[in-house]
Amino acid sequence: MNEINRIMYLQLALRVVAVVFVIGVYPLTILWPSGWAWHAGQSDYLQMIIAIYATLGVFLWLASIDPQRNLGLISFTIWSSVVHAGTMAVQSIANPEHMGHLYGDVLALFAVAAVLGWLSPQALTLRFAKGGA
Repeated sequence: MNEINRIMYLQLALRVVAVVFVIGVYPLTILWPSGWAWHAGQSDYLQMIIAIYATLGVFLWLASIDPQRNLGLISFTIWSSVVHAGTMAVQSIANPEHMGHLYGDVLALFAVAAVLGWLSPQALTLRFAKGGA
């Protein structure tokens, strides 16, 4: 895949993830609670997670305009998705009542990390600014 196509697909992937994060997570918790909601009903925890992911979605949409200038946000999305999904996977295995998450939000976050990492390999490396603040 050439660089122009890779960036075009990265922009598309960022927008798809953004839309799912902004308007898709809540309906998934209603339609498939065993794969997306960790507590019965609309818990405080669920509302916080939905708010955080909706906010991240807005910023991913903005990052899609120029992904090369937003590698830090893309990197955060990749690595936080891996860590979050990994944590949820361990919790799902340890608590059999949550096994449905392995096919729901766990798999979805690993997929987000894989797609964004494949389309933005520069974002896979952790780099920190040199010098002072």
